[in-house]
Amino acid sequence: MKRALVFALGALLLVVACQKKGAVPPVKRGRSMADSAEQVMLNVRSLLTDRGVQRGEMFADTAYVFDDNTRFEFRNVRVTFNTTTGTKDGVMSADRGRYSQREQVLEGFGNVVIVTTEGKRLTSPHLKYSQGLNEVSSDTSFTLVEPGRNLSGIGFKADPQLTRVQVLRAGQTRGSFTLPAQ
Repeated sequence: MKRALVFALGALLLVVACQKKGAVPPVKRGRSMADSAEQVMLNVRSLLTDRGVQRGEMFADTAYVFDDNTRFEFRNVRVTFNTTTGTKDGVMSADRGRYSQREQVLEGFGNVVIVTTEGKRLTSPHLKYSQGLNEVSSDTSFTLVEPGRNLSGIGFKADPQLTRVQVLRAGQTRGSFTLPAQ
């Protein structure tokens, strides 16, 4: 009788335990990049090299690989840039990033910030770095803050150190600067 009671009590507990539902994992609605990516990587770190010299280092929370390993989409990306001699030159961070190996172009999207070792700070919603041209550019709004000068506008082209900046459509400028050959 005692065994039958223990067995019945155990069966009752098992039935009650099986009826309790746990937390449901979150499910993304609609399509995700991971659905069509050739590869998905988490906590990514990659060295950017040119002819054996480290030209930078890239970190991202997530990377999606497409187009036969030639196009990379990043989430929460941060890139450190180095000079041709390998010395740290600046840092770029963005909410999202894209790198095309075929075109050798790195783009940043959403809260893009570049900070140089000289203290210059450039912010823009979109930024493009062309390795072949060694040029940073954007066709949208930007703000450049450096010691003694604030510059904003729509669209620019510059060298990666932000020493030579060509503004496509000027906005507000504050401060002073020396013209070349003056």
